[in-house]
Amino acid sequence: MNFFTAAEVTANYIPTGEAKVNNPAWKALSLGILAGVLIALAAATSSTAAHDIANVGLARMITGLLFPFGLVMVIVSGAELFTGSCLIPISVLAGKVRFSKMLGNWLIVYVGNFIGSFVVAAACAYSGQLNYSDNALAAHTIKVAAAKCSIGFGDAVVLGIFCNLLVCLGVFMALSAKDTAGRAIGAYIPVAFFVICGFEHCVANMYYIPAGLLAMGAPEYLAKALETGFHTESLTWGDFLFANLLPVTLGNIIGGVGLGVLMWFCHIYGKPSVKQRRQ
Repeated sequence: MNFFTAAEVTANYIPTGEAKVNNPAWKALSLGILAGVLIALAAATSSTAAHDIANVGLARMITGLLFPFGLVMVIVSGAELFTGSCLIPISVLAGKVRFSKMLGNWLIVYVGNFIGSFVVAAACAYSGQLNYSDNALAAHTIKVAAAKCSIGFGDAVVLGIFCNLLVCLGVFMALSAKDTAGRAIGAYIPVAFFVICGFEHCVANMYYIPAGLLAMGAPEYLAKALETGFHTESLTWGDFLFANLLPVTLGNIIGGVGLGVLMWFCHIYGKPSVKQRRQ
């Protein structure tokens, strides 16, 4: 058979999670930065493609077709994405990873993701990449950032839960394949769903919102945004950190950990050991 069963994927993840937390800090940080860069590039690409589409459904569809390649690149490159690392509790439940070591890994990878995403956001904002359509891309970037920061705290948590439930499901589906094409397709479909629905991903927002905030610093970009009815008080760094990033991160943790725990109890707990790496 050219795939692993759900039970085998869950069993195979146990040593994977153990290897992740045992990476040296410099390696975990470096792989986290790489993942942040890749997700941010996917976000920048999808925003560029959809920024001038008035039909909301069509714009979401275009974004959903392009953004998932970010997770595909993360998986193929071996980069470390915080939202995917929310599956490490599988290894904790198996007794192979200490809870404290998992938290330490999460922190390092999260910081790395932030650094990578922010670098891409700054590069796009300051290099002229947002100049498309007479600065309409910049105005779109600012308005997207403001919209994300205006989501209610509770709503942002729920949207984060749904998002990482799908992202981690994409990781599971990717790990069920034995070839690169299968892994790419497995990762692609659930992420396309979350993007089209507008669910919230903390690492993607580490690009979207800083890009909008930095774009506001350019007078020509801000002027274009103001032409479309944007109000500057609706977007601040405090809004980014506490109105969006905090609740979305909490939701992402709940969604990812919830899926991992569910898979553990459904396929591993109380059952004979599942043979790993079935050929």
